[in-house]
Amino acid sequence: MGLTAIDLGLRGATSGVFLLIIFVALLRRAGSQQALLGMAMSAGGVFYAIATAPFFPKSSWWWVLPILSAQPVVFWLWARAAFDDDFVLRRWHGSLWLGIVASGFALTLGWAYSPALAGAGGRGLALVNLALALAAAVQTVKTWRADLVARRRRLRLAMLAINVGLIAVVAGAGFAAIPVVVPGAPGSLPTALVLFVVAMIAGLGTFAAQPVVPVNDATAAIASGGGRGADRASTARVAVDPRVAVDPILLRCLDHLMTVERSYRQEGLAIGALAARLGVPEHRLRQAINEGLGYRNFNAFLNRYRIEDARLALSDAAQREVPVLTIAMDAGFQSIGPFNRAFKAETGVTPTEFRREALSRPDRADIREPRREIG
Repeated sequence: MGLTAIDLGLRGATSGVFLLIIFVALLRRAGSQQALLGMAMSAGGVFYAIATAPFFPKSSWWWVLPILSAQPVVFWLWARAAFDDDFVLRRWHGSLWLGIVASGFALTLGWAYSPALAGAGGRGLALVNLALALAAAVQTVKTWRADLVARRRRLRLAMLAINVGLIAVVAGAGFAAIPVVVPGAPGSLPTALVLFVVAMIAGLGTFAAQPVVPVNDATAAIASGGGRGADRASTARVAVDPRVAVDPILLRCLDHLMTVERSYRQEGLAIGALAARLGVPEHRLRQAINEGLGYRNFNAFLNRYRIEDARLALSDAAQREVPVLTIAMDAGFQSIGPFNRAFKAETGVTPTEFRREALSRPDRADIREPRREIG
């Protein structure tokens, strides 16, 4: 009875933390897709903690298991939204969730009539869950290097490792026919402990406060100010946090590298190589770009310069006959596909449409390259 009490206590604490996360998100009126998916994942965590607890009525397994089996979809979508700044929810994502829930109901209701077929279907569902867990892990690794948000970099691996591990255990149990998620199953204390740790990490990620320190005038001027920096701020819509202190000399040197030396044109430029050229640790450069200039992703930071470079070239009547691919490669893109997507996301039109509109304007002769260096 002592272990059961601990199990129930951990599940109660887990549910409380997840509910608090949902309550805070509602108070903040968070409407982003990451926040909505986070609330859905927290609600799923509460449901999972309750439904797999000791003494939960076993008669409810026919509707509980299908909903639990679809939770990896929510986690995968949350990982995409949390770690990919360009991710957009699509209707087929919801269809995937509904499809897994429907398949779960079909399997549970059909178990009494064809256990062998239902067992094969359960293994297939477990395979889908494993694939989603793997996709979430790949998303973490794929965007790790380009991530500029320090707190997100620290929390993502721990959060994903625990969640992916939990999903893998559940899916693996599906292959081995081990009832680890059967309502009221005994020996569920390890599951309760993992859920509690996940809830604590999620709570830290939600409630940890950002440092608030003053910024001096020089940093603010470079981050949002004159010359080319002003042009970039207006086109990139970068939100500069006035509370963060970043070395103004570092920002000025960075601006020189990007606007005068055009380092963004270097193929495969990584933040480590840029930090080496500036002679600063990589973490300091990440902080400067994120907290001083407002970028969350290094590729987005580079693409702002590259897109502006391409816009100038596409607006130049002297380069009318230069292929779009050549302009993209000269700006630093390695292929036409990413260039087209980034350009349309920034301008709302394709490069070809932008060129046609720009060259048809009577004031195109006034288009000239802005000043190359600040101050």
